[in-house]
Amino acid sequence: MRLLHTMLRVGDLDASLAFYTEVLGMQLLRRRDYPEGQFTLAFVGYGDEASNSVIELTHNWGVDSYDLGDGYGHVALEVDDVYKACDDIRARGGKITREPGPMQHGSSILAFVEDPDGYKIELLSPQRGD
Repeated sequence: MRLLHTMLRVGDLDASLAFYTEVLGMQLLRRRDYPEGQFTLAFVGYGDEASNSVIELTHNWGVDSYDLGDGYGHVALEVDDVYKACDDIRARGGKITREPGPMQHGSSILAFVEDPDGYKIELLSPQRGD
């Protein structure tokens, strides 16, 4: 078994695609409209789906926002330098919601950004055992 993708429902597909591709540097891997079901699926990631986990963005036509509830946590991305990644994301218009620094009870460096729908994305330094 392997993890294929994580699905997020998005209210504005164009804004979400811009965030994930232009701000976070992912690639749009595939996109398909389903007129009979009135939805669009777009898959984004850092590599092909055959060997990488990706994010599925689901846009239900006519729905422009969702209640995220209190069950969602975050998607985590490993970056070489959390401080530089935050500077780059901020320069591209991204919203940093937790500035980079050490985690409260460990030594990992992390930060959080928010996508256009309010989903949290954690940026983590390469893991070294905590």
